[in-house]
Amino acid sequence: MTTEIRVTAHVTPNPNTLKFLLDRQLFTSGTFNFDSKETSKGSSLPYALFEIKGIEGVMVGPNFVSVTKSPSLDWADVAEPIITTLKGVIANEDTYVDEALRINHASSGSDSDDVTKIKSILDGEIRPAVAMDGGDIVFHTYEDGILTLQLQGACSSCPSSIMTLKMGIETRLKEEVPSLREVVQL
Repeated sequence: MTTEIRVTAHVTPNPNTLKFLLDRQLFTSGTFNFDSKETSKGSSLPYALFEIKGIEGVMVGPNFVSVTKSPSLDWADVAEPIITTLKGVIANEDTYVDEALRINHASSGSDSDDVTKIKSILDGEIRPAVAMDGGDIVFHTYEDGILTLQLQGACSSCPSSIMTLKMGIETRLKEEVPSLREVVQL
């Protein structure tokens, strides 16, 4: 007997992105971000979601999937097909995403003290808060006091992303990393 898969949709600060919370873990950690059907080849879950007309982005987290639709569509037209697709893929597949595409957030042994501290704050405080809104933040580079981050999922095109980046993330990181001058988006 198969247990029913429960999926609940949650609004995010981005009006074109919904976070679909699942009642089970898809994997233990990390995120997978896809911006087209082509980039999702080999990953059954996002690939199936891109089959739905008007889907522009899919981010898969451990127990949620954030889906970004075209601004010209109404959620009333795509929310139910998204939920049906999520349930179908999860019920019938063992692997939902190509593990080789996992975004690695871990610090490397060659990171400076400042980079290690930045990654620790991102992973321990900021990423979990952003994930609650269906997004993710990925460390890209830290050079000459400039931190470059990539915003994904609901955050990638959210109207309030610049405010979050400058007033939230930059302010918090400057408290712990005095050499940080600015946080910018990739």
